[in-house]
Amino acid sequence: MNISMAFGATMLIIVSYVAMGSALSMNRYDVSCPNVEAIVAKVVTDATSRDKTVPATLLRMHFHDCFIRGCDGSILLESRGGNKAERDAPPNKSLHAFYVIEAAKRAVEAVCPAVVSCADILAFAARDAVVLSGGPRWEVPKGRKDGRTSKASETSTLPSPLFNVSQLEKSFALRGLSPQELVALIGAHTLGFAHCSSFEKRIRNFNSTHYVDPTIRPSFAGALRGACPLKNKAPNAGVAMDPSSTTFDTNHYKLILNRQALFASDQSLLTAPQTKALVYKFATSKRDFHTAFAKAMIKMSSLNGGQEIRKDCRFVN
Repeated sequence: MNISMAFGATMLIIVSYVAMGSALSMNRYDVSCPNVEAIVAKVVTDATSRDKTVPATLLRMHFHDCFIRGCDGSILLESRGGNKAERDAPPNKSLHAFYVIEAAKRAVEAVCPAVVSCADILAFAARDAVVLSGGPRWEVPKGRKDGRTSKASETSTLPSPLFNVSQLEKSFALRGLSPQELVALIGAHTLGFAHCSSFEKRIRNFNSTHYVDPTIRPSFAGALRGACPLKNKAPNAGVAMDPSSTTFDTNHYKLILNRQALFASDQSLLTAPQTKALVYKFATSKRDFHTAFAKAMIKMSSLNGGQEIRKDCRFVN
C-alpha cells in the first residue's frame, strides 16, 4: 500500500499532549528537516512491502522503548563490552526490524545530518506502521533526545503477559497512563505474533485445582496445545495474536470477550468494571478505538529522557 494513500484514507487525529522531560513540539523540523516524516514513511513502506510482519515489530519496539527510560531510543543500542543492552533481553529477542530504523536513520542523515534523533525516527515509524495496517494516523510530537544507557536487566519492568488487571494498571500508572489509555494501547495486540512461552502456563498445568486457566475457552486452549506441544523445542513456536494479525482492527477486543485472548493480562481486563466496559466499547466501535489509541500513543510517546542526537542508532556518540 502506498503510504500517502493510506494516510489519505484513514482518520487524522490531532490532540493536545503533555510532554514529559524535554519539551516536544509539532513543528520541530519544519525548517531544519521538513521532509523527515516522508523519508521515514518511505523506508517503512518499502520494508512492509517485503515483510508484512514489520509493522507489528516496529510498534512493539516503540512500546518497549518508551516503557523503560522514556522514548529515548535506548532499545536501538547494541550490546557492547560487558553490557547487555535492552534489544538482547528476552522480551525483545524476537524484534527483527531494527534494520528498518537503521535504514531510516541513514536516509535522514543523508539529508539532515545530526538533526533528527533515533527516538523520533522510531516514533514516526511506529505511527506509520499503524497507518499501513489500516489504523489511525496521528501527528507525532517531535524533539526527543537519544539516551546513552541501555540495560537488558531493566526490561524486567515491562508489563508481563501474566499480569492481572491491578498489576497492569499500576505499571501503566507509573508511566502516567490511565486505565482508559491502558485498554486502548492493549489494542495494539491486534497485530503480530506471540511465542508459546508467553501463554503456555494458561493451557496446561495452570495450578493445583485447574489444568487449564478457567478464564480461557477450553476449545481454544486445546487448539493452542496443538500449536505448542509439550516437548516442543522450536524457539519460534507460537501463534498469531489474532486471525487478522496484519490488520489494525477491533478483533483483539472481540477475542477477549470470547475468552480467546492469548495473554492472561489481556483477559484480566474483564475482571474490573472500568476496563471491562472499555473492552466492550472498543470491540463495538472502531472509531472509538482508533481515537482513544491515537490519543494514548501521543501521550505515551511524549515520555522523554534522552541526552543527545545519535549519529548511528546502534551506538552512543
